[in-house]
Amino acid sequence: MSVPRCLTIATSDSGGGAGIQADLKAFAAAGCHGLSALVALTAQNTVEVSAVHELPPAFVLAQLDAIFGDIGVDAAKTGMLFSRPLIETVADFLAEHPVPLVVDPVMVASSGASLLQADAVESLVGRLFPLATVVTPNLHEAEALAGGGPSDTRRSLAERLHELGAPAVIVTGGHGAEAVDHLFDGRRHVEIEVARHDVAATHGAGCTHSGTLAALFARGLPLETAARQAAAVASRAVRNGLVGLGAGEGPVDVFDLKGACA
Repeated sequence: MSVPRCLTIATSDSGGGAGIQADLKAFAAAGCHGLSALVALTAQNTVEVSAVHELPPAFVLAQLDAIFGDIGVDAAKTGMLFSRPLIETVADFLAEHPVPLVVDPVMVASSGASLLQADAVESLVGRLFPLATVVTPNLHEAEALAGGGPSDTRRSLAERLHELGAPAVIVTGGHGAEAVDHLFDGRRHVEIEVARHDVAATHGAGCTHSGTLAALFARGLPLETAARQAAAVASRAVRNGLVGLGAGEGPVDVFDLKGACA
């Protein structure tokens, strides 16, 4: 089989807008066969995350063993990992099964709910960042992880995250005054302009970006080319977002379902 195989290691969003569900849609849109290893489940909609159920680390490991032992993986991404034990389980496995890896350090939902326990941040940075091909925080996540504030630029935050162990960093451009993804690979700074759309449907934009990036790695694209394409895909998914689907921030739409149904 020649179809690229892309794995998401993340959490289920019962509302279908982010998490595993957004990743699998992004993989399919990018021409990859999607694989998933769930680490947790959320009771979630467009308004709130009302509950999180953490899966046992042994079951997470069983999923990874099943996937790598039979189907194989060309690239992977991590999303919401929630807790230190889950991060350490995933990091231990990926250290022994290296693949091109996007680490999306999911910390807060678009509804404001915390998606990463406080004692898990050190493990995320210390254990997963060094295994990544690229880390993809949004501006607020980059500030939290790098210890920065409003006066910091994406450039300085990317440099500090690189110093913390990430081989490459993309500070995404969905937040802040400038609509720019800032890529730093340890040598070069590259600014990728992103079309920003005033649409109340951004739920899952970060997952769509990192999922697309991982899928493009699975297809063999280099970092900068993949980063530019992922930025464009995420922007279009926001433009096509499903406004009014739920009472809160609607989900992005990587397939342009409204156009397909018109």
